Formats: sequence, structure tokens, C-alpha cells
Amino acid sequence: MNVENKMPLDEAISSPSLQPTVSETFNAWARIGMLSFGGPAAQIALMHREIVEDKKWITEKQYLNALSFCMLLPGPEAMQLATYVGWRIHGVWGGLLAGLLFVLPGAFIVLALAAIYSLFGDVNLLDALFVGIKATVIAIVIQALFRISQKALVRPLYWCVALCAFIGIFFLNIPYPYIVIAAALVGFCSVDKNGPDDVGSVAQHKHSIFKTLSTAIVWLLIWWVPLLLIASVFPDSVLADIGMFFSKLAVVTFGGAYAVLSYMAQDVVSNYGWLTATEMIDGLGLAETTPGPLILVTEFVGFIAAYNGSFWMGLAGAAIALWATFAPCFLWIFVGAPYIDWIASQPRLKSALSAITAAVVGVILNLSIWFALHVMFQDVQRKEYGWFVVWFPEVHSIDWVAVILMVFSAVLLFKFRWSVVQTLLITSLLSAAFVTLT
Repeated sequence: MNVENKMPLDEAISSPSLQPTVSETFNAWARIGMLSFGGPAAQIALMHREIVEDKKWITEKQYLNALSFCMLLPGPEAMQLATYVGWRIHGVWGGLLAGLLFVLPGAFIVLALAAIYSLFGDVNLLDALFVGIKATVIAIVIQALFRISQKALVRPLYWCVALCAFIGIFFLNIPYPYIVIAAALVGFCSVDKNGPDDVGSVAQHKHSIFKTLSTAIVWLLIWWVPLLLIASVFPDSVLADIGMFFSKLAVVTFGGAYAVLSYMAQDVVSNYGWLTATEMIDGLGLAETTPGPLILVTEFVGFIAAYNGSFWMGLAGAAIALWATFAPCFLWIFVGAPYIDWIASQPRLKSALSAITAAVVGVILNLSIWFALHVMFQDVQRKEYGWFVVWFPEVHSIDWVAVILMVFSAVLLFKFRWSVVQTLLITSLLSAAFVTLT
């Protein structure tokens, strides 16, 4: 069996009867793509609930192994995780379907909002309408935090790793790649010799180096040929600059969008002059309140950079930014996915991945608190004391609507077990009603 195209059925899903049809797969990923609000933590939580808990298309262990691997890659980890799950179920076409459906709903919305922004420059009403959605996202993230921590923090060491990761990223502002490397080293050097031996037969699989190299070459060509053609046809245009800039960015976005926003903002504002600082902040706000990866802010930047009064130029800039941002993601996954199980079957590498997953718990806690602060308070100050960073919300700026909706959505999700769709619908309607009445 060619493991690069399809994994053994007993490893891919829990039982043969759960093999989804094409229609079921499409509907599931379209649903996830349209509901993937709130950044990586919320998106990982949503996928876990839909794919692992509800549909049981892959196991908890497979999901966590893949999550640890994706956290090591440059680019949006949630989108790459979706691509891997799709590949695991249906091979390459399944990965393409999952990855594209995860991105495209948000991409269409960001495109529309970027066009509206270029014409009117004011999206305050849209932000207000998303208060209910963002409040629900906090509850979803907290729910995921509990569930993933129960599975990932199985050793005292992993609790320490999670705590250190949270302190490092939240209070010390340590770059995310350093946290991942440190966690991997800790796990690699501290194999649990008393742990269960569940290596299984996956370690016996052999992967074709020729097939791996062929996959890498094909996706490198898919990534670079269109961009090189644009650069050759329009050598001195902003379109060529957008393609080159975001291709470089795609290689260094370790830790997802949060880890690279400051670098991107500085370059597009100060070096290229494509956007003002205010436009950059507005773009990030739009990306945070729409479905899909936060890195879709690159589409907004591409549109505004190329717009210059022409919607079609803006559309071209947005499309090039999207291509340069997400084509590499398929390269990383389709080349690396066949080796994830092999890595997880090696004791030291498996321990390293487990430690990374524990660090992910700390990162999700960091994102949860950061996101909650900025949703529940309109004014949050960042203060530095040497290397120590503390976020101080202004108590008088509390948004009671967001707080009430967050508590309400938590009750619906935790106590009454409402679905994410139902909860998002009711809270967004309540938020829209409040905006209309006030």
C-alpha cells in the first residue's frame, strides 16, 4: 500500500463504517470553514469537536500528533491541520478540499470587506455586529482548553511545560518558535519509560523518498511558476512585489499569524508604504472578526496595496497575496504528512511531540486570555517592566454586552450542549439586536 496517498483504514479512522462519503466530507469542511471564527485556538477547538468528538473520523491521538507537527511548520497551523485531516481521510484530493474550504469562505468575506473599506473606510458597524460571535468564541476556546489539556497533560512534566509555555509567551513575550524548540528538547530528553507501549505497526511503514521529492517539486512549481510569470510580465509593478513579499513571509510565519504580524506590519507600513498604520490595524480587526485563518489579513493588505482606485487591481493583489500565503501550506503538509505517524512511533520523537502539544495548551491559554481581554474591554494597556509584560484592562471600558453574551454562550455550550452553529446564531442575533436598538 502506498502510504503517501492513503493510510491504512484502521489508522485513518476509528472503524470502516465511519468512512465518510464525498458529500459528507464536503459538507463538514464547508461548515467548519464558515464557522472558523476567533483565530487558531478557536479553530483548533472547532475542528476537534466536529472531526474527533462528533464524527470520529480520526482518533484523539492522531489529532494531537498532527497538531504538534503543524505547530512546527511555518504558516497557519489550523488550516494545515485541516489539510492533514482531509489527506488522512481521502488522500491528496481530501487534503485539497479541506484546506480550500477552510480558507475560501473567510477569503470571500475579507475580499468583500476590503472592497467596502476601500470605498468607505469605516467598518465600526461590522465590528459591533460581530460582538456576539467573538463572545461565543471565548467560550469555545475555554471548552477546547479543558478537553485538550485532559488528553495532553498526562504527566507532571507536561503540566510544567504548559505552565512555562504560558508564562513565556504571555508575560515574557518569548517568540513562539523558541517555546516550541524548548518544549521539543525537553520532551526529547525525557522519555517516559513507564508509559504504555502503543507504537503499533505504523513504524514498519516505509516511505518512498522518490515520491516525497516528486511531491515537493510539484508543489514548488505550483507555488512559484505563477508568481515568476507575474514578475516577468509586470517586473516593476506592485503585483510582483506582493508575490515576492508574501512568499518570503510564508517561510518565516512560524507560530501562525500572531508570531509574524509585527514583522509584516512594520514592512508593509514603513518599508513598502502600502498601508498606513491605521489601515493595518483595521485589516487585522477585519481578519479577527471573519471566519478562516487570521493570516487572511495578508489578503486585505494585498487588496489595499494594489487597489489605487481600481477594484480589479485590488482583486489581483488580493489573489496573489492569497496564493503566496497558502500554496506553501499544501507543500509542507503533503510532503510531511506521511511521516507524522512514523515520528509519533519513535519513543523520543513521540515524547518531543507530546511536549509540544503540552506547550500548545499553554499557548491556547495565552490566546484565550488575550482574546477575552480585548473582547470584554475596549481599552487594554500593555505595560513592560524590563522583560516582564503585563496586560492591564481599563475597568471603566468593560463591554457588558460582550461579557453577558460570553456567559450566556458558555451556559449554552457547557450546560445545555448546544451546537456551535446554534450558539453562534443566537448570540450574533442578540448582538445585532442590541446594535439596532442603541
